[in-house]
Amino acid sequence: MPLPDEAATERLGAALAGRLRRRDVVALVGGLGAGKTTLARAILRAASGEPALVVPSPTFTLVEVYDTPRGVFWHFDLYRLEQPEQVFELGWEEARADGIALVEWAERLGPLLPHERLMVTLSIEGDGRRATLEGEARLGEV
Repeated sequence: MPLPDEAATERLGAALAGRLRRRDVVALVGGLGAGKTTLARAILRAASGEPALVVPSPTFTLVEVYDTPRGVFWHFDLYRLEQPEQVFELGWEEARADGIALVEWAERLGPLLPHERLMVTLSIEGDGRRATLEGEARLGEV
């Protein structure tokens, strides 16, 4: 699906936020600057009902947790992970047990990436972005 501008990314984020449930995993994949954080931010703002919610990139903290009316969201950025098992130090099991996980650089989880997930691959396309959604999820049509 084409995302020609940030407003399109926000609409996709709002559509996803309305469908995510506890124990869902959204794997965000794409190169630097592809829009992973922008989409995660849009999901979190929509889920919280706060369009101005401050959502910093968790590049250095590795994880940020948001308690929203839609559930507890765990926003992971695994770019700096050296080994997949390091994710357990970040609260991965707790996030999987009772939260909703948004995972940037999800491919760094290797074999720990759950089979039941929504994979969102983002790529740069001209001045905009493109999102490809695939995987097992309970999201219905977006």
